[in-house]
Amino acid sequence: MSTETSTLDRVVSPSRRELWYRSYRRFAAQPMSLLGLAIVATVVFLAVFAPWVAPYPQHAAIYTDFANAYQPPSLAHPFGTDSSGRDVFTRVLFGYRLSLKLAGVILGIGVPVGVTLGLVAGYVGGLVDAAIMRVTDTFLALPPLVLALAIASAFEPTLEIAMFAIASLWWTWYARLTRGLAASQRDEPYVQAAKLAGAGPVHVMFREILPNCLSPILVKVTLDAGIVILTGASLSFIGLGVQPPRPGLGTMVAGGTEFLPGEWWISIFPGLAIFVLVLGFNMLGDGLRDLFDVEVEQ
Repeated sequence: MSTETSTLDRVVSPSRRELWYRSYRRFAAQPMSLLGLAIVATVVFLAVFAPWVAPYPQHAAIYTDFANAYQPPSLAHPFGTDSSGRDVFTRVLFGYRLSLKLAGVILGIGVPVGVTLGLVAGYVGGLVDAAIMRVTDTFLALPPLVLALAIASAFEPTLEIAMFAIASLWWTWYARLTRGLAASQRDEPYVQAAKLAGAGPVHVMFREILPNCLSPILVKVTLDAGIVILTGASLSFIGLGVQPPRPGLGTMVAGGTEFLPGEWWISIFPGLAIFVLVLGFNMLGDGLRDLFDVEVEQ
């Protein structure tokens, strides 16, 4: 038996390695996808290690140095300084931390909720499916940013409220996507075989169907990360997200607009930081979509 097992392992293992190698080659053959991965990896690294990478970490909190206010970009301050003399580059790095935290929390809430509801709707069908999807359609009928604005404006504007406002609507797309995937898989032979083997509904949904739906979900998560960050920055820009002195990227863009066009760096560099991060997630998501050869609703 052990000889047969080891022989089987030698047969299966190379094929798995070959599959991973082919997937890597397909992904690596797309320069824009690699660039997106590099951008996202670099931003995540800088955000995680911002307290050690940033040249002036104390500038991320309450800090004033009016003697160095409105300094243009230089070697000492690559992105210049703002109206309080704080280093803009340092605040951009800490702003990345808040943006990634925002995306992580929102997707960490929205994806499990939406996927679970979508699995139940697609697998069970009938009245359960109709009830879940009608609620989903109701939320989808509302413009995302408008609903987030309504929720955020009803409470004291903070990062946490912004997270709740965006997460309250982000599960809907995952519910609809997963519902369609689960409905197309529930009559497949492997699902019927699991039922005949005595597997219950929960096992079938989460151990049989869900693994076969992960590729489109992963692609959508990657693409949505940039949209979530942009939505959060929009809320901060109009004063309903991150509040000063916390270095929210949208807040920094809004705070620098009154100094345009003279001290352009106060607003332009945080805006470019948002653009680069969103672009990185979009290019990475496009690469994964081509790799898995899936179509994802936007």
